[in-house]
Amino acid sequence: MYQYDAIDQTIVDERVRQFRDQTQRFLRGELTEDQYRPLRLQNGLYIQRFAPMLRVAIPYGVLSTTQVRMLAHIARTYDRGYGHFTTRQNIQYNWPKLESVPDILEDLASVEMHAIQTSGNCIRNTTSDQYAGVASDELEDPRAYCEIIRQWSSLHPEFAYLPRTFKIAVTASKTDRAAIRVHDIGLHLIENDHGERGFAVYVGGGLGRTPVIGVKIRDFLAPTDLLSYLEAILRVYNRLGRRDNKYKARIKILVRESGAERFTDWVEAEWAKIRTGSLELGVDDIQQMQAYFEPPAYAATEDSAEIDTQAAQNPAFGRWLKHNVIAHKQAGYRIVTVSLKDPNEAPGDCTAEQMERVADLADEYGFGEVRTTHEQNLILPDVPHAALFNVWSALDELGLATANHGTISDMIACPGLDFCSLANAGSIGVAREINDLFADLDEQYDLGEIKLKMSGCMNGCGHHSVGHIGILGVDKKGEEWYQIMLGGSAAEDATLGQRLGASVSKHDIAPAVRKIVDRYAELREGEELFVDTVNRLGIAPFREAVYG
Repeated sequence: MYQYDAIDQTIVDERVRQFRDQTQRFLRGELTEDQYRPLRLQNGLYIQRFAPMLRVAIPYGVLSTTQVRMLAHIARTYDRGYGHFTTRQNIQYNWPKLESVPDILEDLASVEMHAIQTSGNCIRNTTSDQYAGVASDELEDPRAYCEIIRQWSSLHPEFAYLPRTFKIAVTASKTDRAAIRVHDIGLHLIENDHGERGFAVYVGGGLGRTPVIGVKIRDFLAPTDLLSYLEAILRVYNRLGRRDNKYKARIKILVRESGAERFTDWVEAEWAKIRTGSLELGVDDIQQMQAYFEPPAYAATEDSAEIDTQAAQNPAFGRWLKHNVIAHKQAGYRIVTVSLKDPNEAPGDCTAEQMERVADLADEYGFGEVRTTHEQNLILPDVPHAALFNVWSALDELGLATANHGTISDMIACPGLDFCSLANAGSIGVAREINDLFADLDEQYDLGEIKLKMSGCMNGCGHHSVGHIGILGVDKKGEEWYQIMLGGSAAEDATLGQRLGASVSKHDIAPAVRKIVDRYAELREGEELFVDTVNRLGIAPFREAVYG
């Protein structure tokens, strides 16, 4: 993984010093709330319903075990013993004291981490495929390009105050695990007809109040042109994006209202001015960054026959092996999903003890690396096949071996009204009620892949607009109600879900999901997946199941 140089370290250390001074002045009454607000937001600090919330950046979801242990230390020392992993591959702390935040940032800086640009109208954390570098189906490791983008976008003076927040995602596999088409910019690393590698560029995706699927504006972009083309897109947006209405300020609105063709013309014209300037990447620049992501020293090993015997003797291990473990590009290794979807816990929450033990497993059975996912799980990317039973046993003791990856209980959910000051309705309690209705894992396996995604407000942090089943919390005269969407997808076939009908009460939302799934079980053909059944039949049968 990337290692800070002296410039990186100086930047984060200086930011800590500045913010400590700003916070102390605010606490002494020398800065007003209006003066302090933009300063704290530039450091990822929000004020939520009950306490401050600090969002920490995890660039493209990659963590060293040293960093994981620091996140655990922060959870235990400054919070209530846990952190919440988000759909942006970051981590949030929901209960820090304001006066302690500079100390948290100093601790983060000591392990090459920060909270810069995790908030505000700037370029946020660049995300990627959680299996990058180890996936058997990828063209090449996209993380070097993610790091190049991170360095270009961090504290970029021209883009510090954009019309609205801006998000970039990168993938290099045919299967889109990074949801690139629901980002402001999505980059898909491909190979053209001449065998050259470059990027297909998508622009104008995004969720929230007005969900939009991004459109392709360039079929092929050479890697050497990556930064200049991104800069051209951002310049057009920064110049022409609306600032008079925050609900119409995202680039998706600009692309939609101008039309993709006209927007592309603007970008190409801007790009022509800067393409051969200082932003042009040399082949050496790319190779130098790729060297940080060279594969580790894998041992020459084969799969262990003993694992099959252990799976046959222990059904729980066998289920986990089937659902939470996938192929690795290196023979004798596997990729393990560490489920943060225990039915009795909030989706994405992880305790300090759990973080520390996951770090121990990554050191003992891997190469000291842990990944976060936009689906709010963790990944052990390099587990020897022969060690799978030991890893499962350790995770099982920690409550992190729920064998539900890809099932309806592997849901995405924001913190909702339990924490967020923007939320209209709760998510965590609803998640537990739904889990209670689908407690039988065997039934979940029979149902197949169902991506349930839930948000407590229109901002869509839970990606409800692109869920196979999407749930959106709304407020009705001070009461919690929920809208339902069906048929969405954030994968390579990205599609917005269709609204099923009128919102339902908090009392009725979990039973409504049960009715939808029961109707699917009646109507599916063979092993047909839920989203395919919805696409084949439309939403009418499911509307009838819920509303009569």
